[in-house]
Amino acid sequence: MKHMTCIADLRELAHRKVPKAFIDYAEAGSYAEQTLRANRADLERITLRQRILHDISRRTTKTTILGEPVSMPLALAPIGLCGMQHGDGEILACRAAHAAGIPFTLSTMSICSIEDVAEAVDKPFWFQLYVMRDRGYIRALIERAAKARCSALVLTVDLQVIGQRHADIKNGMTVPPEIRLKNMLDIATKPAWALSVLRGRRKTFGNITGHYPGMESVTVLSKWIAEQFDPTLSWKDVEWVKSLWPGKLILKGILDVEDARIAAKTGAEAIVVSNHGGRQLDGAPSSISVLPAIAEAVGADIEVMFDGGIRSGQDIARALALGARSCLSGRAYIYGLGAGGQAGVTRAIEIMRSELDTTMALMGVTKVEDINRGVIATIGGR
Repeated sequence: MKHMTCIADLRELAHRKVPKAFIDYAEAGSYAEQTLRANRADLERITLRQRILHDISRRTTKTTILGEPVSMPLALAPIGLCGMQHGDGEILACRAAHAAGIPFTLSTMSICSIEDVAEAVDKPFWFQLYVMRDRGYIRALIERAAKARCSALVLTVDLQVIGQRHADIKNGMTVPPEIRLKNMLDIATKPAWALSVLRGRRKTFGNITGHYPGMESVTVLSKWIAEQFDPTLSWKDVEWVKSLWPGKLILKGILDVEDARIAAKTGAEAIVVSNHGGRQLDGAPSSISVLPAIAEAVGADIEVMFDGGIRSGQDIARALALGARSCLSGRAYIYGLGAGGQAGVTRAIEIMRSELDTTMALMGVTKVEDINRGVIATIGGR
């Protein structure tokens, strides 16, 4: 994996090794993908000040997230169907994250279950939760996460309804894959991927199957999931989850200053400024464009994390400069997973840590805590 010098290299290799339906699932945004593109474009428009002749010999990327020491200000974001990028993908990604000294977040819509991952790793991980209509199931899921010693609950608050992703409909996206000729032909050209998935512990959503009889059927499971996203979800449900969860709570999906102020009063330990990777409201602002105002409004009251287009150490520095304490990245490590399993995830983390370290050096900064607005040269040419 050492010949992979950037996340773009891992992406190119993943595209060759993983079936198109699952690559599209990980990459696609909703509708016209305007917000998806804006996440990257707006990050790239931020330029950094290059400073010279500072003593940068004793720099470090180490910091803390939610009071816990980490090797860099990054956590691996929750990704649905992670185990369809590579067999046992959630376990492999969690192991890579723990070895690198950063948090891993397991999605509700994972292939490996909470218990599968907990049994396979030595350290606690984060668990991401969707609040669905079946509150009994959600209560049980929270209890399972607590029993597995998950160290934080990441409550996703921006998925009351699902933004349509055209690619998934066109690909007949199901788990396991819908039997369509083009899907089967594609899989036939990816024998290494097929073997890894066949050897994996599970072939469908591990946290959901077994919830009630018939869940092993893809048709029954897909119908249940489609019916479960809840448009009645409100701030009272956040209070309910908080009452059930004994540990640290992170609210993911904050994109508005007013919502951020409300979130800061819920008792949660952190918020994630995020537009769900451009997969929900198309036409919403990029995450980075709203980060400064949100951080200014609530930064003293709650820890602010950032998610939305992180592909490099330079991007991490940009987000920290505009008010985030740490970042989440999903697609970057998913490319690594698809490209090379655990070694690929390890390489993705190594790439971003090395880039952040070099970026800090060239900005004349030795500590993560010293990355602030002062390292920004221009935003959007201004």
